[in-house]
Amino acid sequence: MNEQKRNDDEKLVHGYERMLERVKDFMEKAVEEEAPRLRQAIEHARDKAVELGELTREEAEKLAEYLRRDIEDAAAYLSSEQAQELKEWLRFDIKLIEERLADMFLSVADKATVEFLKFREQLQSTVRYHTGEITGPGTLECVSCGEHLHFHRPSRIPPCPKCHYTIFKRVADEEES
Repeated sequence: MNEQKRNDDEKLVHGYERMLERVKDFMEKAVEEEAPRLRQAIEHARDKAVELGELTREEAEKLAEYLRRDIEDAAAYLSSEQAQELKEWLRFDIKLIEERLADMFLSVADKATVEFLKFREQLQSTVRYHTGEITGPGTLECVSCGEHLHFHRPSRIPPCPKCHYTIFKRVADEEES
């Protein structure tokens, strides 16, 4: 990977982490007044990243969409009857993940659960993750060959190392053999 590509990836991963932190902060501040809508919190984090010059508008829009997808996916899992703990969804011992990031993700995902239940019926298909997108911690499964990709921190999704396919779904413990 060339140096510019590595710098771009690091910038996007850092941007994802900062936007998640801002969503968490926004949600915590608004809890006392009124529960904010997830999209408002993400839009606030997106706009702040652009305002501070951390990301371009296009980069912030992409990351906001990835962040929304990951939070809604976590909220769906947390609201499901099979849910045991977030660490099972992440497929890693919580100690492997930075404490701060895990706390932020859990905090945002738990608050998003209530909002997610309102539009749960609207979700027509399984959430899909694509090569080149940024994803949060957890395990993705190639929809073509079933290969698992494990993410310990926000990262860019590569093509499947086994079959080079570019579409994945998130998996939980009970889905693995």
